[in-house]
Amino acid sequence: MTARHSASASRRARGVAAPAIIAVIVVLAILLAAYFFYFRPRQAAAPTAAEGPAQAAQQAAGTAVPPSVANLSVGDLLKEARKAMHEQRLLAPAGNNAFEFYLNVLQKEPNNPVAQDALRETFPFATSVAEQEINQRNFAEAQREIDLLSKADPNNYTLTILRSKLDAQRKLADREQEQQQRQQLAEQQAAQQKQAAATTPAAPAPAQASAQQSAAAAPAPAAPAPARPAAPAPQQVAAVNREPQVTRQVPPQYPQEAARAGTQGWVDVEFMVTSQGTVVDAKVLNSQPRRLFDRAALEAVRQWRFQPALRNGVPTDATLRQRIEFKLGNG
Repeated sequence: MTARHSASASRRARGVAAPAIIAVIVVLAILLAAYFFYFRPRQAAAPTAAEGPAQAAQQAAGTAVPPSVANLSVGDLLKEARKAMHEQRLLAPAGNNAFEFYLNVLQKEPNNPVAQDALRETFPFATSVAEQEINQRNFAEAQREIDLLSKADPNNYTLTILRSKLDAQRKLADREQEQQQRQQLAEQQAAQQKQAAATTPAAPAPAQASAQQSAAAAPAPAAPAPARPAAPAPQQVAAVNREPQVTRQVPPQYPQEAARAGTQGWVDVEFMVTSQGTVVDAKVLNSQPRRLFDRAALEAVRQWRFQPALRNGVPTDATLRQRIEFKLGNG
């Protein structure tokens, strides 16, 4: 009888405890789901303190931020480089561009063929990016990109041209700033003179009356001698105006691939001749075939020299356009 009573009590106890255990399991499952589906994604999305505000800003702008380059393997560096190439990040932003990734590959593996080929094939396009920075007068960024290009191919002649163009643009910007400052100073001086003339007091009336009385008391002047005919004024020399005149014209080098294929064409180039007779800001307006002869035409034009344009006898900058033809047998 006692054993039957004890078993009955045990069954009632298990019947009471079972719902409580189930409730605890349900609560734990809810908390675990909340952690995985809410708290953990938010924690992963937020930048850590070590990443810093610069990385968070780049993530907000939609640019993926790679991990520290020093910690990346060669495979990861090549992956980041290909991604940067796809997104047209050849030279910028600093620390997150294709050229820096490929250069870091060569630091780890100096003879890596993938990085070597990519840098060689991409170099002409990257120089165009640096030239755009010069044209937009982003001088600090242009200098950084030229320095980065020199790490990939320090003896490339295009870098010499880019450095010369950067130096010419800097000097031109300095001259424009000086001219603007002189113009502002002249305008200030003219305004001061005008203000001084407006505030100068008129001569007092008594002095004017005394002068009139003295003139009346003075004896009449003698009759003037007959006037001699005035000598003719010397003829004024006309101011000299002229367009730039070429003094040295370097012919372009015919691209080998075009010569082998027997291809001919032309390139329309626009450039500025400075007041010193040098060429800056050379750019391609149109070409046929597209881009085949562009580089050869620009390299040739940048070596041309001119007698500068004259405006009222003063050397000044002038913009010219020139079609450069590429024909086999004509050099």
